Amino acid sequence: MFPAEEFAAEKPAAGPFAAEKSTAAARKRTGAARLAIGGAVAAGAVLLFAGTASAHVTVQPQGDAAKGGSAVVDFKVPNERDHATTTKLEVNFPTDHPLASVMPEPVPGWKIDVTTSKLAKPIEVHGSQVTEAVSKVTWTAQSGAGIPVGQFQQFPVSLSTLPTDTDQLSFKALQTYSNKEVVRWIETQQPGAPEPEDPAPVLKLTAAAADGSASGAAAARDRPPPRPPPRAAGPSRRRPPRPTGPTTSRACSASSAS
Repeated sequence: MFPAEEFAAEKPAAGPFAAEKSTAAARKRTGAARLAIGGAVAAGAVLLFAGTASAHVTVQPQGDAAKGGSAVVDFKVPNERDHATTTKLEVNFPTDHPLASVMPEPVPGWKIDVTTSKLAKPIEVHGSQVTEAVSKVTWTAQSGAGIPVGQFQQFPVSLSTLPTDTDQLSFKALQTYSNKEVVRWIETQQPGAPEPEDPAPVLKLTAAAADGSASGAAAARDRPPPRPPPRAAGPSRRRPPRPTGPTTSRACSASSAS
């Protein structure tokens, strides 16, 4: 059956200190259980906070963002506060690689303001000199609008022409909450360094298209609509010649009378 030593170990201790030993053992087990539960809660909290911290303002293309082409990109803005809504987004566009065309798409409930600035060095686009470019786009929530707690909003923008001498574009952004708090997404990611706490949104550029044409969603959006087919030739609408008989008769009658 069972060894005598194991059976004896399972018997409760006898003597005047038996109750105290049992109580101490119970306390020890309870303390260990509490430590285990506390550790699990702490681990869950770490995961929760890590997930919240990773929800940054980002920018992603709809399709490709090819060098030398056009692209439609989405600025994705999550609400990271439990007791405030996001009421404003300001995106600053790069001055070292200015974009000749920046067209934000209307977003219901948001007012859009586009700021242009004079370029220190003009750029050439399709044979023309461009001396001004968009330096900032601001989205402001109208009354009753905004990004609620636990939700996000995307702000689409059409960009052209993307530069060919860089692999990425950085857009510094400011996010304003209804409690007047401002989060500055302006930190630059350094090569080989950990991700900063508030990184600026970065758009990764892909290789230029082989034919140099626009690609992705921007190509479809910027393509001119097809021309309507030519109208089929119908019957001629020329008026038939007016009869001259009665007029001639009247003329003859008038001559005779004279």
